[in-house]
Amino acid sequence: MEKNMKRLEGKSAMITGSARGIGKGFAEAYIREGATVAIGDINMEAAEATAKELGEGAYAVNLDVTKQESIDAAIKAVVDKTGKLDILVNNAAVFDADEIVDITRQSYETLYAINVAGTLFTMQAAARQMIKQGHGGKIINMASQAGRRGESLVAIYCSTKAAVISLTQSAGLNLIKHGINVNAIAPGVVAGEHWVGVDAKFAKLEGKEPGQKRAEVEAGVPAGRFATPEDMAGMAIFLASSESDYIVSQTYNVDGGQWMS
Repeated sequence: MEKNMKRLEGKSAMITGSARGIGKGFAEAYIREGATVAIGDINMEAAEATAKELGEGAYAVNLDVTKQESIDAAIKAVVDKTGKLDILVNNAAVFDADEIVDITRQSYETLYAINVAGTLFTMQAAARQMIKQGHGGKIINMASQAGRRGESLVAIYCSTKAAVISLTQSAGLNLIKHGINVNAIAPGVVAGEHWVGVDAKFAKLEGKEPGQKRAEVEAGVPAGRFATPEDMAGMAIFLASSESDYIVSQTYNVDGGQWMS
């Protein structure tokens, strides 16, 4: 790599669920490293606002990962815009929590449709495009420390993220022959607006005061604080760059020391 050359110079990326949060943070980092980034999101208004905020390296793409026609249209939109797809980050996901005896089929079906099927079939569509192009690519799936072990009140979410880790392993082994590296990032607890809902859910289930669960969780992080999207960005850049060409099927913990594997 030439001195001062950006690590993702000239690359075309799509990040799902990137109108806010971790996905938005990754988009900002990728643009800084020279990539053009599709802000894929089901909320097109929010995606357009984020793309405008991030500048000329970003553009909005409508994407509902539960619908195959939407996935295919989003991939086509990226190729129409940039001529190729080099990097996919599967970031779109939803969370829920409940007692085992209270889990609903609706919750189960929603989480699996987005977190598992959405990851699989977006990865599949991206891989097909990358194979067609013939010069490989990078696919990064967002797992979680929740996928490393069970949690009493988070059975469905934990199991979906365990499935993402497993899909990453299998897809990585299958696609590396095409020069496509599939790996994953497992964050711990990440600060953001989603934690308002998470905290409220646990307050109801565990009889805690608002904010109490968040404080307890943060106190349990060896690094002493919640992560920010910027804490994840270095790994996301690395896995999207040529520096990770010999890394296959791995899931990296970026969690402040919460889990060791």
